[in-house]
Amino acid sequence: MRIVVAPQEFKGSLTAVQAAAAIATGLTRVLPDTTVEQVPLADGGPGTVAAVVAAAGGELRTVACRDPLGRPIAGAFGLVDGGRTAVVEMAAAAGLTLLRPEERDARRASTEGVGDLIRAAVGAGARRIVVGLGGSATNDGGSGMARALGVRFLDAHGHELPPGGAALLHLARVDIAGLDPRLRDVEVIGATDVRNPLCGPEGASAVYGPQKGATPAEVAELDAALRHYADVLRRDLGVDVAEQPGAGAAGGLGAALVAFLGARLRSGFELVAEVVHLEPRLVGADLVITGEGRLDGQSLFGKTTVGVARLARRHAVPVVALCGGLGDGWEQALAEGLTAAWSIAPGPATLADLEAGAAALLASTATQVARLFIAARRSAG
Repeated sequence: MRIVVAPQEFKGSLTAVQAAAAIATGLTRVLPDTTVEQVPLADGGPGTVAAVVAAAGGELRTVACRDPLGRPIAGAFGLVDGGRTAVVEMAAAAGLTLLRPEERDARRASTEGVGDLIRAAVGAGARRIVVGLGGSATNDGGSGMARALGVRFLDAHGHELPPGGAALLHLARVDIAGLDPRLRDVEVIGATDVRNPLCGPEGASAVYGPQKGATPAEVAELDAALRHYADVLRRDLGVDVAEQPGAGAAGGLGAALVAFLGARLRSGFELVAEVVHLEPRLVGADLVITGEGRLDGQSLFGKTTVGVARLARRHAVPVVALCGGLGDGWEQALAEGLTAAWSIAPGPATLADLEAGAAALLASTATQVARLFIAARRSAG
């Protein structure tokens, strides 16, 4: 018998790798002779690199880069497929978790560190770069990333603009003459399940700016800056990113990937599943166990649990989801290929207690699923 374990992270408590290991532990308590294949997953946000490297047997590279405020830090990217594909997690260099709450500054935070990671990946020989877009502290339209790769952002006097999204209000010209020429031969893909455009009421600034420290006045300023930025990109590069779905991902980094690197934006789950060869691993499996922190009606829109269920349904493999909680509308996932779902919470408890005991709770619930699976197989004859 073979069981595929393919969860994503349980935010605040377990990485995808840790969640997969906990589920495997619970299964083998009562199924010691079963092959349990661990395939940790992600959707492009924090944890993507670790999940892909673990599932695909890749290599983690640590390099010097800059944080959202320009301070030197160590960032990492992954190499898989024999080094041909690099996976870059923008949160590793420009993530919100890299800043203390009082340091959050959406007006000047920069994605330059993401450019540092991309440049290092190209230097390592990658010919395909997947950039996970999620968890950002930035709202600079990806201009910092482009700057780190050789693009110049100039004001009306020909001077370089300072980093950050607010400075883009003064953008007069974009000069791409210095863009790293090695990127011409590299395929770049942005991994995101966010469909927000760059500007407007559903854009990067309005929807995500407040969590990055922007006041209402600053949100308006940043939205105007990104709209002006989009106008200049259309004029100077001939690329219109203002209304493109996903351009607003990661504070507008999606727009820069498209405009400067010719990137395609794709579903984060689908892309990660492709990189780790998830679907071929499901073929012939007896059971799939997936999971995430919360399963609800919104999970149908590109989330990992439902994505796994849809893939498994193609091969008639039952799928069980183990989740931190089940919210309104989770039952809709049953029509997408999910067989059943359990919350791992045993009863009333504080969030801190549930997060601290998440691994044990996940393992315990997996054991109960295994017992039920054994009984069902015996009943079937």
